[in-house]
Amino acid sequence: MKPPAAIGALGLAAMPIRSAVPAWHARAEAAQLRELCVSVAAKGGRLAALWGADERDLGEGFALHLALIVDDLLFWLTVPLPAEAPVFPDLADVFPAAGRMQRAIRDLLGVRATAADQRPWLRHAAWPEDVFPLREDFGLENWYGAAVEQYPFVAVAGDGVHEIPVGPVHAGIIEPGHFRFSVVGEKVLRLEERLGYTHKAVDKLFAGRAVAAGAELAGRISGDSTVAYAWAYAMAVEGATGVEPPSRAIWLRALALERERIANHLGDLGYLGNDGGLAFGLAQFMRLKEDVLRLNAELLGHRYMMDYVIPGGVERNIGRHGCDELAEQSERLAREVRVLKDVYDDHAGLQDRFLACGMLAPALARKLGVVGLAGRASGQPFDARVVPGFAPYDRLGVELHLQTTGDVAARVAVRFAELAESLRLVQTIAGDLAPGQIATPLKTAGGRARGIGWVEGWRGEVVIALECDRGLIRRCHAHDPSWQNWPALEHAVIGNIVPDFPLINKSFNLSYSGHDL
Repeated sequence: MKPPAAIGALGLAAMPIRSAVPAWHARAEAAQLRELCVSVAAKGGRLAALWGADERDLGEGFALHLALIVDDLLFWLTVPLPAEAPVFPDLADVFPAAGRMQRAIRDLLGVRATAADQRPWLRHAAWPEDVFPLREDFGLENWYGAAVEQYPFVAVAGDGVHEIPVGPVHAGIIEPGHFRFSVVGEKVLRLEERLGYTHKAVDKLFAGRAVAAGAELAGRISGDSTVAYAWAYAMAVEGATGVEPPSRAIWLRALALERERIANHLGDLGYLGNDGGLAFGLAQFMRLKEDVLRLNAELLGHRYMMDYVIPGGVERNIGRHGCDELAEQSERLAREVRVLKDVYDDHAGLQDRFLACGMLAPALARKLGVVGLAGRASGQPFDARVVPGFAPYDRLGVELHLQTTGDVAARVAVRFAELAESLRLVQTIAGDLAPGQIATPLKTAGGRARGIGWVEGWRGEVVIALECDRGLIRRCHAHDPSWQNWPALEHAVIGNIVPDFPLINKSFNLSYSGHDL
C-alpha cells in the first residue's frame, strides 16, 4: 500500500500499521532524524510521544521511538542507535515537549540527546547515575536506596527577587510535585517545575505479561482516565493480533469514554468555582458528578469504569432499561449544567478571577505543542475524536469547541462546551445502540507484532505503543498528554500573582501519575 502524501513526502519506506486509526511505521537513521522532525513541524505536524527501548538481547543496540501526528495520521518512527554510544540529535528546539522526554529517556535507558540540558528528570537520586532501570539487564530486585539530591533549579537574579518553593508534599491529597517560583512581591517572574516523584516503572511492569493481562495495568495508569488508557491499550492489542471488536462494543467504549469526560469536567468546574471563591459551585457540581459515578457503578460495574474496556471489546453489556437511564440522566444533567453555567457567567467576582488570568496565547500554545482541552482553549484544533475514520465518532459528528483567549475563562468555557457535547453524545449513543456481540475472542500473535492506540481522553490524547512476541508483551509505552502541557503551565503563570496559581493550575488540571510513568 502506498503511504499517504504527508508520509511519502518524508522519503521513508513506511508500512501501514493495522489500527482503528490511520497509522504508519517507518525506520530512519539517527543522521536523518532532525531533518525529518523539522520537515514534520514545517507541515504543521507535532510530536505525540518519545521513548526508547533496549534491543541488545535481539543482537541489536538501542532504539529511539517517536509517535508523530501528520495530517491526522499517526506516524510511528523507529531510529536504531548503537549499543556503544546511543546518542541522538536534540529535538527540543523543534518540538519543545521533547526536552523533558529526552531527559527521562536518559535517566531510564542511558540513551542521550545532544542537548544542553542534561539535568536528571525522573531519577531523583533514587538510583546511581550510571544505572538505567529500563535496560534489559536491570532487575526489579535491585534497590539502591535514595540519596540526597541538590537539583540545579534555574536561579533568577535581580533586586527584590526571591524564591518560593511549593511542594513536593502538598497540604491536600494531590500527588507530589515541586514548584519553584521566582517572584517580586507577589508577581511571578518565573516558575520551574520538578516532577517525577510518582514514577512507577510502568514500561517495566508491562514487560513479560500476557497481552490480555496488560489491560488491567493499562486501566490503572491514571485513575481519572482509565477508559482512555484501556481503550488505547485495547486498540494497540487488537492491531497487533488482528482482532476486530464488534460494532456494539465500539459504541459502548465511546459511551464510557464520554461518561469519563463528563465526570471529570463536572468535578473540575466545581473546583474552579471553589478556587474562584464560589463554594456553591463546588457543592452543586460535585453533587452532579456523584450522580454520574453512581450510575457508572450500577451499569458499568465500577464508579470509574475500571476493567470495562478490554482487548476485543467490553466487559459487560447495557440493556434497554440501562440505556434509557443513561439518556434520562444526560438530559437532566444538561438542564442543570445550563443553569450553573449562567450562574458562573453572571457572577462578577468569579469572572474577575477567571478573565485574563493564566493566559496562554495561541502562538505559544502551538509552539509548545499543547493538546487537549488546554490546547483548544488556546486555539489549537486537535481532537483525536474528529480524525477521519475513527469509529464510532466518524458517525457521531463531534463538534470541536475552540477559544482563543487562552485564559482561565477560556479553559472553563471549553469545559462547559465539551460537557454539553459529551452529554449529547451519550444520549445519541444510548438511543442508537444496535444489537450485537460485545467482545471478540483474543487471538495470540504468532511472532513479533506491534500495535498502537490513540484515544482522546478528557485531558487530551493518550498514546499506547505495544510490541509483543508470541502473546507476551515485549514493550509497552504509555504516553499522557500532560507531558505536552506541564511546560505550558510554567508560561501561563508568568505575570500573574502567586495567589492565582492554584486557580491557573486547576484550570489545566494536569496529571502527575500519567506524566511520571
